[in-house]
Amino acid sequence: MKVANMLGERFKNAPKDCVIESHALMMRGGYMKYMANGIFSLFTPAKRIMRKIEQIIREEMDAVDGQEVMFPVVMPASLWEESGRYTSIGSEMARWKDRSGNPMVLGMTHEEAAVHLARDTAQSYADFPFMIYQIQTKFRDEPRARGGLIRVREFTMKDAYSFHTSQADLERYYARVYDAYNRIFTRCGCKNFISVQSDSGMMGGSISHEFMLLTEVGEDTLAICDCGYRANMEAAVVSVTNEPGEIAPLTKVSTPDIKTIDDLKNFLHMDEKQLAKAVVYQKNEDDSFIIAFIRGDLEVNETKLRNYLGYEIHPAVEIPAESGIVPGFIGPVGLPKNIKVVYDASLKGIECLVCGANELDTHYTGLNVKRDLGDVEYVDVAKTFAGAICPECGKPHIHIEKGIEIGNIFQLGKKYTESMGMTYLDENGDRQVPIMGCYGIGVGRLCASVCQESHDDYGPIWPISIAPWQVEVCNLRVDDPAVKETADRLYAELLSLGVEVLYDDRDIRPGAMFADADLFGIPLRAVVSPKSLANGGIEISARDKSFKETVSAADAAIWLRDKVVEMLNA
Repeated sequence: MKVANMLGERFKNAPKDCVIESHALMMRGGYMKYMANGIFSLFTPAKRIMRKIEQIIREEMDAVDGQEVMFPVVMPASLWEESGRYTSIGSEMARWKDRSGNPMVLGMTHEEAAVHLARDTAQSYADFPFMIYQIQTKFRDEPRARGGLIRVREFTMKDAYSFHTSQADLERYYARVYDAYNRIFTRCGCKNFISVQSDSGMMGGSISHEFMLLTEVGEDTLAICDCGYRANMEAAVVSVTNEPGEIAPLTKVSTPDIKTIDDLKNFLHMDEKQLAKAVVYQKNEDDSFIIAFIRGDLEVNETKLRNYLGYEIHPAVEIPAESGIVPGFIGPVGLPKNIKVVYDASLKGIECLVCGANELDTHYTGLNVKRDLGDVEYVDVAKTFAGAICPECGKPHIHIEKGIEIGNIFQLGKKYTESMGMTYLDENGDRQVPIMGCYGIGVGRLCASVCQESHDDYGPIWPISIAPWQVEVCNLRVDDPAVKETADRLYAELLSLGVEVLYDDRDIRPGAMFADADLFGIPLRAVVSPKSLANGGIEISARDKSFKETVSAADAAIWLRDKVVEMLNA
């Protein structure tokens, strides 16, 4: 490929809305073009990178006995009604009607399609286990599209679905895919990535892991301990120690206009760990109220609370007087019976708490939950924090980092097979419901994440395994016959040796050519110029600046071919 023939431009500056480096560099480098919010067209360099990522994924999925298939992008709503997700998923799923008036959806994930494909085919225990996967375009009307290809609405994804006759078999296969994912990300050039326990979200299931590329610009917050404990903020277990305090009578105290935890602790001269904070939510379906009580120094993790409740919620915006809730003075004693109350585990063991009295300008001191409320259920709905106690080693060593999710795996169980009526005959001739696993990787996000991790101020530094080309030849003097002949010959020889090469023989300033070369991010660069020929041949350097040397023109093609092989096998 010659740069002169390539569609696309390189730019000195990125659009103003590029808030992270990978987005800016891929826009500047002519990798993609904005079409609509979260929707991009890809130029040849990006397409070549993604094709290589897809090939790595295919090889690793095939190595764990995956069977590549293809599901439709457009599916009938009836399929999603079977699983129950047609109504449970919100506006992020695109719904529409075809010309016959049939409700349809655009695929944002394909669990339903996988069950549909397999349920009338895998009829006997002898047909199990198996895994099917695809690499397919999906659409999710993401409200927070950002970061270029990091979070988009239309995207290419590898999604895989395994089917098993026992939980033990699923767990064995899950471990194989877990290892395959580590190989995929390593082969794609990711360096600083980890796996963390995660929340299953709308996918369902009990066990799930996310693979995270650690970076300050990541939108996921991770709780990590040196002992090896790792979890997404949405799944991190919060463990705290409490001082019981001295038991005292439940007493009303006047707290005029004291509505916040900070105001209350200062007014009463108490530690906020002795205060019970009330956070009010509403059920999306009917706007009924839910109040979560939590220790005053902690915050509620809405994902945990939502998972515990089993339905969608939102923070309460307006609280009418007739609700019986007195904002700023909410407590568990004397609340209306129709309000759902949740007690966070951080309150357990505290014998003397301060809380609202459900009266204006009034709080209670001396709240003893068991004495004043009876036996209550404590659940973990708190958001973890730096310095929290690790649930595995028991030490206060939790630290918080940011990451980009580059892959996820779920043990789905029977969520979809049961709801969609998939069964098989076991060894005894009895009908059983198979168990599923689900495994996803966003191809475009992985591409952008590698760029985010591997770049300098001038452009991406693509790992050779996924680089758009392996070598770039720069002809600095197209008007010099010796330079032109040498560069043309090197380009032809590299092509004949099977090396992927980009040739820049445009009549432009060397500085402009090198600026473009930096944006292409190709691992090896061969510069042909009067100076290099005078010095003995062709100047060869690495994009990551790890080496630079001059190789004779006669040996350069073989030298580069061998260097490519060496780097691919490193």
